[in-house]
Amino acid sequence: MRKWVGLASSILLTVGLLAACNGEESSTSTPKKEDDRTLTIAMGTDMVTFDVHNHVNTSTEAIHVNMFNYLFKRDNETGEILPDLAEGYEKIDDKTWEVKLKEGVTFHNGETLDSEDVKFSLERVAHDSTLLDHINYNSIKEVQVIDELTIRIITNEPDPALLNRISRIASSILPSEYIEENGMDYFLENPVGTGPFKFSKWVRDDRIVLEVYDDYFEGKNEEWDEVVFRVIPENSTRVSELLTGGVDIATNMPPSEWKRIEDNDGTHLSQGTSNRTMMIFLRSTEGYPTSDPRVREALDLAIDNKAITDNLLNGAGIPTITRVAPGNFGFAEDLYDTYNYDVEKAKKLLAEAGYPDGFEMTFHSPKGRYLQDAEIAEMVAGMWTAIGVKANVEFMEWSSFVELRNSGKNKDAYLLALGNSMFDAANALDWYNYERFKGQIDYYNEEVEGLLAAAAQNMDPEERAQQYIKAQHLLAEDTAHIVLHQESINVGVSDAIDYTPTMDEIIYVDSINKK
Repeated sequence: MRKWVGLASSILLTVGLLAACNGEESSTSTPKKEDDRTLTIAMGTDMVTFDVHNHVNTSTEAIHVNMFNYLFKRDNETGEILPDLAEGYEKIDDKTWEVKLKEGVTFHNGETLDSEDVKFSLERVAHDSTLLDHINYNSIKEVQVIDELTIRIITNEPDPALLNRISRIASSILPSEYIEENGMDYFLENPVGTGPFKFSKWVRDDRIVLEVYDDYFEGKNEEWDEVVFRVIPENSTRVSELLTGGVDIATNMPPSEWKRIEDNDGTHLSQGTSNRTMMIFLRSTEGYPTSDPRVREALDLAIDNKAITDNLLNGAGIPTITRVAPGNFGFAEDLYDTYNYDVEKAKKLLAEAGYPDGFEMTFHSPKGRYLQDAEIAEMVAGMWTAIGVKANVEFMEWSSFVELRNSGKNKDAYLLALGNSMFDAANALDWYNYERFKGQIDYYNEEVEGLLAAAAQNMDPEERAQQYIKAQHLLAEDTAHIVLHQESINVGVSDAIDYTPTMDEIIYVDSINKK
């Protein structure tokens, strides 16, 4: 007799385009009143899209999560997988997972959530290879509808990380009837979810406005009637808006502003450790100097990681040579809180590789997307001059930067900080998958590919963890890419607001309260 695992008792993680413009609006605002029921959050970049399956962007998901729900969700304090739209689940065999849905959940347009919505949502991202997050869901073969509130998720092969997978970015459940009747383009202009807040408007490069959803299945949010995500790229402007009461929360505060925020009457700095790692991705494509592992190692050895974290991040960053952070399944502890730095050895390696006088390269970098990203790019380029490498830094607006990478038009190197919403090495190390980044990075290591493929299907947690740890050591030895540091989260907050950032960097409005 089968027994339901009620997600009241949850499972523990093993370790731990829309262009809907409604007119121009000013980016300035007046100070908020005490009885104001609008929560205003300042962000450095705009949302990418309302297509929940066609982005891999945490700042976009930070907005989406307030409009949509997953089947399961991760508890940021305990690491447990908890119910969201699911009532419970049963693992029938290594490739079959049966999930019961909660009754009475409605979308913002009044339609009732059912199994067809789950089938439509998961199969869309699993089967459509043009979607950016397809690679993280193509392990799903099909979703079978058993009855109105029961589905079975069938995977192509055993998938030990399935529950992590469907409790993260791109696992939001969409309204199938609404989309089938109106089309996806209409949905992107008039998005509908099941979350605590519903869509009001998106003024591109200015703001996204959400309104409270009265019939939310977990109860109406009694704290806020409206949530406004304001797009304010300039750090100084975000800080000024916070200090003058124009916004309640300001994300991505640079170290130069921390004292100003703390000293101001009415604001404070809220900090935490992020699950995001700052990296430099190098072309291994034939014809690029960085295709030679000796060149990649030399570029890594020329960078003083601790100088970056101490001088640019005010100590709020931890040097590392692995992409997998603490608290993630498959973490290689001996590769964390350490780094490589040896300028003389770097010069010798370049000479051996045929570049005794160095070479010239292009280094792409976003500006304002991550903590001190532009400053980090400039500092790294400066360090490379010590070994004769001239890096021409090209700063780019975020959406243009994303398009450059997606189209494979990037050149020698680019700066990128990656999170891991699965909290599993499967997601972190997939960035070394040759086929996924063919034409963009072109890194290939046969042994690493084999380890990742084996671990992806290994239902033995201990053996699987060791496979990922071995892969990380191989990647470090090969200097597949340059890993700089684990980031911190630094958020400016009004003293009238009770808010603490979470490691996943998602902004859960339901957990933000007035004091």
